[in-house]
Amino acid sequence: MISSETINDYLARLASRQPTPGGGAAAALHAAQGAALVAMVARYTTGEKYAQHAEPVARITSAADHLIIEALRLADADEHAFQRVIDSYKLPSGTEELKAMRAAGIQDALVQAAHTPAQLIKLAGEVVELATELFDMANPNVISDVAAAADAARAAATTARVNIDINVVAIKDGDARSRLAEQTDGLEEKVVLAADSLVKRVRERILA
Repeated sequence: MISSETINDYLARLASRQPTPGGGAAAALHAAQGAALVAMVARYTTGEKYAQHAEPVARITSAADHLIIEALRLADADEHAFQRVIDSYKLPSGTEELKAMRAAGIQDALVQAAHTPAQLIKLAGEVVELATELFDMANPNVISDVAAAADAARAAATTARVNIDINVVAIKDGDARSRLAEQTDGLEEKVVLAADSLVKRVRERILA
C-alpha cells in the first residue's frame, strides 16, 4: 500500500518502467498533502489568541485529517484499478467467446478506473473549501501554507481530470460515459477557480 511505504520507495516505483503507480496515484497524494497542510495550519491556529475560532478550527482540523486518510485510500484504489485494466488486456482471446469476455472485462475495468479520479476531484474541492474557510482566521505565520494547500488540491483535480479523460475515450458504453460526465463535468474547473482565487488572496495579504 502506498500509505505504508516510504517516500523513497514510492518515488522509485513511480519512476520505474512499470504502469503502476502512475498519475492517478500522484494526484491522490497531491490531495493528501493539501489536506495535511490545511490540518497543519489549523493546528497552528489554536490557543488563547484564537479562542474565538476554536470550534470551526477544530472542525476543520478533523475534516482535513479525514481527507488525508481518504486521499491515501484513493491512491491505493487508483493503482489497483489501473492494474485491473492492464490485467484485462492480458485476458485470452483465442475464440469468439473469449474475445467477447475479454472486451467486456476491459470495458468494465475502464469504467471502474474512471470512478476513482472522479471521487478525487470531489475530494480536492473539499480541501480547497476547508482552506478557504480557514483563510480568514488562520495564524498569519503559516498563511502561505493555505495557498500551498490550495495549489496541491488544484494539481490533484487537474491531474484527476486528465486521468478520467484517458479512460473515458476508450469506454464504448454511452450510458456509462454519460454517468461519468454527470459526476465530473465542470467540477474540476470549479476547483481550479476556487484554488486560484484563494492563492491570489493569500499573496495579496502577504504582500500588503
